[in-house]
Amino acid sequence: MTSTIAPSTEPAPIVACTVSRDVQNFDLLIEDMETILGEGWGDLGFDEALPFLGQPDAAGLEFIAMAIDAIDEPDIADLGAIIAGAKARGVKVVLIAEDVTPAALHQLLRTGADEFVPYPLPEGELAAAVERLRRPDPVHLATEQSQSGVKLKGDGDGVLIAVQPLAGGAGASTLATNLAFELASAAKENGPRVCLIDLGLQFGSVATYLDLPRRDSVLELLSDTESMDGDSFGQALVSFEDKLQVFTSPADILPLDMLTAQDIQRLLDVAREHFDYVIVDMPSTLVSWTETVLTEAQVYFAMVELDMRSAQNTLRLKKALLSEDLPFDKLRFILNRAPKFTDLQGKARVKRMADSLGIALDVQFPDGGKVVMQACDHGIPLANHAAKNPLRKEISKLAASLIALGNSDAEAA
Repeated sequence: MTSTIAPSTEPAPIVACTVSRDVQNFDLLIEDMETILGEGWGDLGFDEALPFLGQPDAAGLEFIAMAIDAIDEPDIADLGAIIAGAKARGVKVVLIAEDVTPAALHQLLRTGADEFVPYPLPEGELAAAVERLRRPDPVHLATEQSQSGVKLKGDGDGVLIAVQPLAGGAGASTLATNLAFELASAAKENGPRVCLIDLGLQFGSVATYLDLPRRDSVLELLSDTESMDGDSFGQALVSFEDKLQVFTSPADILPLDMLTAQDIQRLLDVAREHFDYVIVDMPSTLVSWTETVLTEAQVYFAMVELDMRSAQNTLRLKKALLSEDLPFDKLRFILNRAPKFTDLQGKARVKRMADSLGIALDVQFPDGGKVVMQACDHGIPLANHAAKNPLRKEISKLAASLIALGNSDAEAA
């Protein structure tokens, strides 16, 4: 006599839920959820979400995917309450929106949404967002590490690279942040030690661009640089993904003249002693210690755009530096949002601008589009958020060239 045992029909555990007015309006979302999770997801209406989150069945949820369109915008307060309720229970939120105003998106993101993906969903974008959600929280890691501070090894003579904007919004902080991350990620094992220093004492944005906390120890260290050493400097650093060490701007707005040239010199000396590369994000304003950074830096990038304000500011900077016998020739100009290769008229404008200013614009970055600002808003480097973005590719090439140059100099020495 033959007997058979029926296969187990235990349903897959629910690890995620879509939340929408009607998920059938988002057919691409259904397909992507099935591809990523199989049967391990459910669907909730807006009025069902909060009650479900309070039930024991919601304990295993990793995230909810809230899908909205223009019809849902009048209910923005209720949608924000769902996001806040999810975050209060430790459930992460992916916001998927179609035809929603920027103001509404901004309000929902500030409520606590972890990721934003536009609809119709770009291929693979939801899967990438879910992968980012599942990574360890860099802020959490940094907080754990900060209990003992970052342990530094002081045996180096690091390369100092500064980035200075010559006009508001030129992209200097974006370059500094992503260049530092690219340098730190150059090798899977035994990569270079990289420190990113944000000297925007008033409105520095590096902490925002990497979603890092601003430490009180930063202000303490800057207030007494004479007693600074490797240990106290390490206490002020925050680690990003265990690759990059970041000296953020202070939590409070400080006067730019709070620091002297001697303070900055001490800070740079300690940083260079403990790291292979030190990237400094400079404020747009020239201050008493700008000369110190300019003199000490091996590479000093100046970010410009193809517009009149950048041209005028370049002329003013050139006049100021030459009048003080400072090395204007050390500046390496980078043109951000450069014309496309096929834009012959734009290319001609670039040449005329360079010739009239007496500078070289050899490094030209393409316009990375809206995804660049999205990455900054979410505190994620372009390499993690949109690795194939044209701007990210050019920054990666720049990092590779800097490493190659550093290696050649080391061999020559």
